[in-house]
Amino acid sequence: MAERIQKALARLGVGSRRDIEAWIGQGRILIDGQRAILGQQVDETAKVSLDGKRILLSRPLAGAARVILYHKPVGEICSRDDPQGRPSVFDKLPRLRGQRWVSVGRLDINTSGLLILTTDGDLAHRLMHPSTGIEREYRCRVRGAVTKETVDRLLQGVRIDKTLCRFESVSAGSGGGANHWFRVVIREGRYREVRRMWQAVGCTVSRLVRTRYGPFSLDRRHPAGQAVELNEAFKETLLRSLDKKPERKAPPGRAPRKKVIGNKQTVKATTFGARRKQKSNEKRPR
Repeated sequence: MAERIQKALARLGVGSRRDIEAWIGQGRILIDGQRAILGQQVDETAKVSLDGKRILLSRPLAGAARVILYHKPVGEICSRDDPQGRPSVFDKLPRLRGQRWVSVGRLDINTSGLLILTTDGDLAHRLMHPSTGIEREYRCRVRGAVTKETVDRLLQGVRIDKTLCRFESVSAGSGGGANHWFRVVIREGRYREVRRMWQAVGCTVSRLVRTRYGPFSLDRRHPAGQAVELNEAFKETLLRSLDKKPERKAPPGRAPRKKVIGNKQTVKATTFGARRKQKSNEKRPR
């Protein structure tokens, strides 16, 4: 069955759709000896190459895509190539043959926490796309005065690059003096969105940790720099999260006078790395 070249290559884990679209524009991808065109239809009979290296378009078996959860530490970047030679999250991942890991979104060098990676670039694209409304939860240490009015603005939305961005919920945590911890939930993963939203209300994020992405959560006992591969049962959990339509609530007119601020929903997330009692018929991540 024919499909667009960027989707076919992303599905095989050659790269993300964004990467592949850039390579097509640079003339690095050939189809039957000719430069590929964005959106060009291909099937398994097409002779496709990247930088002169042949890529077979045969569709992998169902469930063949691999997915891992990685606890990213501060100091690592989410790019493969870096002129400064800084360590990359890809340095510690399982080695692959004929495929490559594609990151589901990115965390900047000063942000730690949960990162999902897969060999299926199309799956990565779906997990990142704003239309899925998948929740991302962060713990952030904030410096500055956070008042009721401040929280109201973050829940109602602030403009970043002419786009309205808002937190789904803001939960107050511990802290003293000028620094306080908060838990925030967003549904879109724009560039440095959490930091920039706090900055827009006159505050600075001095530490940021992503604790949850969709149905998966970090556990403090899971050490930074370690990856866990999902088995078939847990991959199904991830795929089911894509089928759920996001239930977005209207931003509140007033912030409730509680420790939990905003419309925070109780989310039953699968804990990443925790030792939990499970039913005998459930599988654990390998």
